[in-house]
Amino acid sequence: MTLKTFKQLREEVQSVTEVEELFDLIEDVIEGIAKDNNVDSEFIWEDLESVPDEELIEVAAWQRKEGKNPEGGLNAKGIAAYRRENPGSKLQMAVTTKPSKLKPGSKAANRRKSFCARMGGMKRRLTSAKTARDPDSRINKALRKWNC
Repeated sequence: MTLKTFKQLREEVQSVTEVEELFDLIEDVIEGIAKDNNVDSEFIWEDLESVPDEELIEVAAWQRKEGKNPEGGLNAKGIAAYRRENPGSKLQMAVTTKPSKLKPGSKAANRRKSFCARMGGMKRRLTSAKTARDPDSRINKALRKWNC
């Protein structure tokens, strides 16, 4: 058994209370639907149990496989989903042009240079040694895609 830090325990407790609050909200909604339709709430719960979890929980495309490019980063569908979920976002497609083909100092060259510096630092500091060495990790795929 591993000991958890205070921060980990606090985050776990917060997530548990959030889940409990969400469940209470769902119970209230189910009871309201049952009351409006003159049926027992247990009948609605039984119906919900037959529905797969994936259909009950809608997750944005940028967090699912459909929104991710297999070669790294997000595809157009993922970027569009991210922009919908985060209004005002300026997320753009990756600069995949080879550095030798980019005009030095151009907007695309500067975006690429900034991304490579930022993500290279994340790779060194925020990933495990195993992830850093894994050619199929999301961070390594993204760095390859941006020609870093």
